[in-house]
Amino acid sequence: MKSLSLIVRFEWAILAVAAIVFYGATGVSWWLFAVLILAPDLSMLGYLGGPRIGAFAYNALHILVAPLLLLLGGHLAGSAACSAVALIWIAHIAIDRALGYGLKLSTGFQDTHLGRIGRKRETLSP
Repeated sequence: MKSLSLIVRFEWAILAVAAIVFYGATGVSWWLFAVLILAPDLSMLGYLGGPRIGAFAYNALHILVAPLLLLLGGHLAGSAACSAVALIWIAHIAIDRALGYGLKLSTGFQDTHLGRIGRKRETLSP
């Protein structure tokens, strides 16, 4: 099962690289990339309202549907800036998944659809 997890994480890493390469092809400034790459993580502020609101806010900005629609819209409208923002967003999500950070469960920030994140608790033996 460990090798399957590594394969899935590798796939997300490839998507992250592809999004970054395509971003470079848009011709939009790398400053925009630097400014926006962590923007989806501002959704973690939702956790100030508790784990349910936090999980909802975080997940809303960490699913691929919205940035893929934005990418399509940017392409159809011929908007390099719109496409660039979508590719930054996709790169962010893909990097998160490659690092093992999944969509959040309402039970707590560490609980994700990919499993629990953070240090594993060690049990003391008597």
